[in-house]
Amino acid sequence: MEYINWNLIPYADAWQQQTDLFNSLIEAKLNGKPYMNHIIFCQHPHVYTLGKSGKDNNMLLSEEQLEKINATLYHIDRGGDITYHGPGQLVCYPILNLEEYKLGLKEYIHFLETAVINICASYEIKVERLDGATGVWLDTGTNRTRKICAIGVRSSHFVTMHGLAFNVNTDLRYFSYINPCGFVDKGVTSLAQELGKDLSMEEVTERLQQELSKLF
Repeated sequence: MEYINWNLIPYADAWQQQTDLFNSLIEAKLNGKPYMNHIIFCQHPHVYTLGKSGKDNNMLLSEEQLEKINATLYHIDRGGDITYHGPGQLVCYPILNLEEYKLGLKEYIHFLETAVINICASYEIKVERLDGATGVWLDTGTNRTRKICAIGVRSSHFVTMHGLAFNVNTDLRYFSYINPCGFVDKGVTSLAQELGKDLSMEEVTERLQQELSKLF
């Protein structure tokens, strides 16, 4: 397992680089060659990504309006609907051969959720899963239900790409321009919002790496 931190990287560059690693791992696996699993951490400039099952009308801005807020939109090949990435959000892209870890896709997503749940608990924030939706949530079953971490994954030959987006110090205003993950009746939050202060991105990244190391 190799951990990599790309720091702040344009979305298109990260997508291309993780796609190259993903394809290389699949090719090595199918041909019985040595390979490396990767877990990548990064942040992106303001960007919206729409999954292959997403609906265009969940983006509430025109192209011209997107330019005014210095954001871009990409239609991509993961599951799920629309989400936002930006500075202060910790993005994690595991590129893993799930068969090596004896995991199915559902169990794998459960692992990602568990890692974030454990980090939030370390900051004394109570979070949980939400039936019928991926990700990590607060106050489920109430009119204050809000998401702190989105998850969207692509898998081929039991090799994964894409991953999770964990709101740490995220500018939450950018979520008001979309229906996040297609939901119109649920909110979005961040560690900073819940704690009333910004956190060290390095600290949260280190905690996520530790949690994923334990799980995998």
